[in-house]
Amino acid sequence: MNYQEYGSEHTTFMMFIHGGGVGGWMWDKQIQHFSKFHCIVPELIDDDMHFSIEECARKLLKIIEEKAQGKHVTVVGFSLGAQIIVKMLSLNAQLIDNAIINSALVIPSPITKKLIGPFITLSFPLIKNKSFAKLQAKALYINQEYFQQYYQDSLKIKIETLMNILQENMSFAIPDNFSQASCQILVTVGEREKGIMKKSARLLVNRNPNCKGVVLSNIGHGVSFANPTFFNHFVENWMKEGRLPEGKIIH
Repeated sequence: MNYQEYGSEHTTFMMFIHGGGVGGWMWDKQIQHFSKFHCIVPELIDDDMHFSIEECARKLLKIIEEKAQGKHVTVVGFSLGAQIIVKMLSLNAQLIDNAIINSALVIPSPITKKLIGPFITLSFPLIKNKSFAKLQAKALYINQEYFQQYYQDSLKIKIETLMNILQENMSFAIPDNFSQASCQILVTVGEREKGIMKKSARLLVNRNPNCKGVVLSNIGHGVSFANPTFFNHFVENWMKEGRLPEGKIIH
């Protein structure tokens, strides 16, 4: 798996895992903020390989084992990347010290999964349409600074890869071993996200005693884009002090 590496190898280790439809570039503002840390930003999507949440999780755990060398480890993930973190914690309950899980869907939708093929076949030409891409980018809080990168990624993705990613996303459920993860876990979801996303956050919080959860006020799907300063500060506060961000506590 390809990845970018930043900062000093002698400091706290951080890994930022991007969501579907975007790339490692989504974490640019975080890399700037955490410049004194040892940061790894993987690229999850490779059109030449069959995408698998579990396979990605195993590869990222291997990178952590090789690169972290016993250091304090924090992983941060958004959407698809957050699902991968849930899987990572289930595969290795000891390797990670802090996990920030942003907007992870963990309620499988078999009906939606069956409809993905026909829907993507019909709508795939739209994905290449710049006007449609702008609407999608707006929903993710992707501003003009990053739109061109987002659009270029949209142009490059193959229909088979997109179907594969969406099927993995829609069929993901909390693995049994997630409850055994011993690290400190922060689960966040936006107040303006769909009900199934809020329910997913509650399920995660209730499946592990080390989980704390917060509904972030006035935010949809994409807090790190919508308000990177707020996001960076609450990640840092969680890492250093275990302090929760402002918002409604999830019970």
